[in-house]
Amino acid sequence: MAAPRHRRRGFSRRVQYGLFAGYVIAITGIMFAAAVLLLSRLDPRAFGTLRGVVIDAGALFTGISRTGVRAAHDIGDTIDAYVAAGSQNRALKAQLAAERRAVIASKAIAAENARLKRLARLSEHLPRPILSARIIGSTPTGQRRFATLAAGTAEGVRPGMAVRSPEGLIGRVFESGIFASRVLLLTDGETAVPIRIVRNGIAGLASGQGDGTMEIRSLVAGGRSFRRGDLAVTSGTGGVYTPNIPVAVVTEVRSDRAIAMPLANPARADFAVVYPIFQMPVADKPAQPKP
Repeated sequence: MAAPRHRRRGFSRRVQYGLFAGYVIAITGIMFAAAVLLLSRLDPRAFGTLRGVVIDAGALFTGISRTGVRAAHDIGDTIDAYVAAGSQNRALKAQLAAERRAVIASKAIAAENARLKRLARLSEHLPRPILSARIIGSTPTGQRRFATLAAGTAEGVRPGMAVRSPEGLIGRVFESGIFASRVLLLTDGETAVPIRIVRNGIAGLASGQGDGTMEIRSLVAGGRSFRRGDLAVTSGTGGVYTPNIPVAVVTEVRSDRAIAMPLANPARADFAVVYPIFQMPVADKPAQPKP
């Protein structure tokens, strides 16, 4: 017997329940998004607390995913090292000989600098690091570049603090939860770091480009301020970043600006050190003689 023509296509209860559940989820999501939007407008402090809770919750998942990513990187590095072991051995021997000569020269320079500082009675007031914490996640691609640090307000981490690894500067704390924090990386488009070139001492400003590199612009007009291979370090100008932290190496020169590659790679770093916001010490004013 043929089925009646007036039978609806959605007669299946399973299909009806699925459509009903989809509508409920969509409406709930819209209401939740509207509530979060109103909260961000009416009570920014409570919205900031909510973002901190989200950071703490996301830290659990980013830590697990980072373990798998690091395992894949280690396997690839092991294969590459095995294939190119012979050529790498010769190159490393030559590099080791050059580094030994450089270390001897640097020790002599360091001793001379220490002697001159004692003669000039010069002292540097540099802040001590607050803590060392594990990096449990980072964003390798995209316009916005962040890393997740396994330390938050409970350990004294606050937005604006500088974060560095043994290789160099990583970025600054963007926002912090109770047990985890988000670090704005150097390659993010919103990053700007006052730097100086070690070779000639010229001041500049390094900004992220969102593609894994940084752009350096000289603060001195005229001339060619950059060369390929130049090392850029923090200048300490304007505060925030402690002076003389390695930042990036120039890889390409374009007229009055340069493209540089950051020295620190958050994807490969296990730990990072958090520094307080740097403030340039103000020299004490001499006492005025009384009339």
